[in-house]
Amino acid sequence: MENNKSNNRKAIIKRKIIYILIDVLIVFFSFLFFAWIKPATVRIYLPTYIQPFLFFELVWLFVSLLIAKYDLHKARKPKDVIIPIFIANITTLAVITTLIYSFGAFGYSRLIVFGTILLATILETGLGYLYFSYRTPILIPEIDEERIKQKIYPVEPTFKIESEKIDEVQYVENREQIRKVIIEESSDSVYQFASKYIDVGNPANLLISTTTKVNIDNLPENKYQSIINLQKINNIQRINKFFESVNAKLPHGGIFINSAETYLLRKERILHKYPFIINYIYYFFDVVFTRIFPKLLVTKNIYFFITLGRNRVLSRAETLGRLYSCGFECIEEKFIDGKLYFVVRKVKEPVFDYNPTYGLFIRLKRYGKNGKVLGVYKMRTMHAYSEYLQEYIYNKHSLQEGGKFSNDFRVTATGKIMRKFWLDELPMIFNLLKGDMKLVGVRPLSKHYFNLYTDELKEKRLKYKPGLVPPFYVDLPKTFDEIMESEEKYLDEYEKHPFLADTKYFFNAFYNILFKHARSN
Repeated sequence: MENNKSNNRKAIIKRKIIYILIDVLIVFFSFLFFAWIKPATVRIYLPTYIQPFLFFELVWLFVSLLIAKYDLHKARKPKDVIIPIFIANITTLAVITTLIYSFGAFGYSRLIVFGTILLATILETGLGYLYFSYRTPILIPEIDEERIKQKIYPVEPTFKIESEKIDEVQYVENREQIRKVIIEESSDSVYQFASKYIDVGNPANLLISTTTKVNIDNLPENKYQSIINLQKINNIQRINKFFESVNAKLPHGGIFINSAETYLLRKERILHKYPFIINYIYYFFDVVFTRIFPKLLVTKNIYFFITLGRNRVLSRAETLGRLYSCGFECIEEKFIDGKLYFVVRKVKEPVFDYNPTYGLFIRLKRYGKNGKVLGVYKMRTMHAYSEYLQEYIYNKHSLQEGGKFSNDFRVTATGKIMRKFWLDELPMIFNLLKGDMKLVGVRPLSKHYFNLYTDELKEKRLKYKPGLVPPFYVDLPKTFDEIMESEEKYLDEYEKHPFLADTKYFFNAFYNILFKHARSN
């Protein structure tokens, strides 16, 4: 016990020293940056500022240690990292300003002094946020098929709901009244779309226009086989809870029809609504408020206080992913009148995902050596809830050359850039340092992708650790069968001569990436 405490104490001290060294480099870099942008050269400024800068560094470190800025091991929330940075740096600013006025040291450049503090604060805040995100990445769950196996329902509806008997005249009148309501609130196109899947005149099919979960909860049990909601889900405060309530009220195979305005449709609406130039100015501030504010620690609470979680911006992937996580499968989706309309069917119970995939860093469940499930670190390149759509994307678009999904709308615009330059792969270095992975080897796969392989190759894959640099970059296969052949060839070579195989594959992959511009699509 004492040895463990001693080791923990040593590890904490070692980490604090690393944080201090990083902070010293941040301040030094900030100083050099502002010295560089001054009219005179760095060669002139350095001799003049070197002694004052060293004194400044001492004040910076003393205040930071006093405020406990480097006690990152105690942080439980992002604010525990960010707030000490602001307090320490504002205190340093006050001390330095007081000293300048007390000793009349007005010869020093205010741009260099105050600019150094400002830039260092920005860099520290950014690194602090990245540190916390990396230390507590979001673990993307695999849907536990065993846990919900008994709750997966037949694809075809099996419900037999006894509706009230009404004569043909009343039946026609009901249908006509509902048709008028749908056309008035939406359009005839929406009515035609819904009519493909349900008979709107049937009393067992409910038409509502609500954003409130309570209105769904108050519906009687086992009465409706379908529900149509005319309100877009963007205005629903807790979307998943709303979907879960709908799931609870529908029978196995029951139909749910609703709509959403995706962020691309929102952009299109804004740009067409206002005159040129004004529309782009408006759209810029709309993006800042609706897409950036909710993701930043300091502005997230402001956003939700003002909007109450309504009128939120959603992607197509997040919309469908939320539905799949709540026990539905998509039958059809269609863009009508500036909205994405969807028809989904209840196929199982909700997963109740309390950890949606927001955040910069994620940890994916992947198969490693001996079938051990690894938490593989990556930077998030997909929209939230995208992991629930893997089978949907595979069935809809299948695989393209290189083994990736074609037309994968789950990937964000920044995600495409990160994937192009492998920036999303960088956090996997942490898995390499932990010993979960090796430098060269087959890539760790998700459960869905792993199950596409032959049993023989599955067995071979699980004998060894996965790697950062896969054999893909050596053979450059185009089809899924060629990918399996490439991996089998590497594993056979590795089994005979591990070191030689990895060395050969590493340099061949390096050559192909550098000179042949090999990419994994």
